[in-house]
Amino acid sequence: MTASHPSRLSGRSLAALATLNFFLADARDGLGPFLDGFLATHGWTPMTLGVVATLGGILGLIATPLFGALVDTSPHKRLLIIVPVVLVTAAALWTLASPDNASVFGGQSMTAIVGAVIGPALMGLTLGLVGEAAFPDQVARNEFWNHAGNVVSLAGVYLATSLFGLNGVIGLMILTALATIAATLAIDPRHIDNKVARGLTHDDGSPGPSGYSVIAGSRGLILLAVTLLIFHFGNAPMSRLIAQDFSIQLGTPFRTTAIVTGVSQLSMIGMALAAPYLIHRFGLASIFVIALCALPLRGAIAGSFESFAAIYPVQFLDGAGAGLIGIATPLAAERILSGTGRFNVGLAAVMTVQGIGASLSNIVAGWLTKEGGYGLAYWVHGLAALAAIAVFVYRRREIVPERRASGYAPR
Repeated sequence: MTASHPSRLSGRSLAALATLNFFLADARDGLGPFLDGFLATHGWTPMTLGVVATLGGILGLIATPLFGALVDTSPHKRLLIIVPVVLVTAAALWTLASPDNASVFGGQSMTAIVGAVIGPALMGLTLGLVGEAAFPDQVARNEFWNHAGNVVSLAGVYLATSLFGLNGVIGLMILTALATIAATLAIDPRHIDNKVARGLTHDDGSPGPSGYSVIAGSRGLILLAVTLLIFHFGNAPMSRLIAQDFSIQLGTPFRTTAIVTGVSQLSMIGMALAAPYLIHRFGLASIFVIALCALPLRGAIAGSFESFAAIYPVQFLDGAGAGLIGIATPLAAERILSGTGRFNVGLAAVMTVQGIGASLSNIVAGWLTKEGGYGLAYWVHGLAALAAIAVFVYRRREIVPERRASGYAPR
């Protein structure tokens, strides 16, 4: 396989990629947003839940760069998605069956470790399928199908728990895992260009720079990582806290979390549809500006209003912030690392650093909630994004460089 352009791909592989993203929305994170609400109604405190999330985050940080390097070198991109999905689903079922210390800490640890490979593997597979030129639009399509899958999954969980209780959730998890595996296997491996998948636009036969030297020598990549570290420190715990708060108040963890998360996912669908236009019309930097500015406003609204109705603007802004960041991050990393052959390890390094911010935030959010209630945590984490905005505005040209024709030059 020497070329990967959309016009040369079979419709089956692209349709399978869309289907993969649709079902992966539910299969990649196990219990995902439902974990906190479920455990909160079983007596777990915000501080303890913060420790669980932080432990998982730390393990994910250790695993992510290693798996990024694995994705760069492995020709088995599909297998790197299938195996984690099986293990993550097994860990989630274990937690649902017995929400004790062993299942929660053990299951979430396994989820964090094996789940860390899915993001880089999916991005590498996508780049290898469609090529550099079509990558931005395809990332937006991936995000559209991912968020559409989340909305359908959330509606399914709401309905299943209403009709069948916990057994309905278990059935849905097994079905989505099987569908994800089938969709992954439907992608023709002959259509994946493994050189393009690692960001190698020109192959002169030499091994090229090591992944670590590329990361250390790329100031733009480091600045991108710092910006995302700050953003995710502010953004990561907010939906978790909202789900905990209202799950306890209303006593319906799965249905409450389905509504809270569903609003943000619907917003993310809109952002995925708008992102290609914004990029082509105003540039990739516009995506970052909108996303970063959404977080302070989100924190202010969540911190000022205590009624359940406040979740609608708050979670809409989550879609604008986290949704657009999810699209913009791999596009910026691909520009910075174009021609290096180290795209996946570089993207994994960025994901590792942003994971540091997300992991640290869980402990901080738990402590803030204990000391001053949920409102204080919303304000503090929302305002943290102001620092991310400052970094991005000051170093925008390095974080979002103009695309180079070819070659690699550390910046």
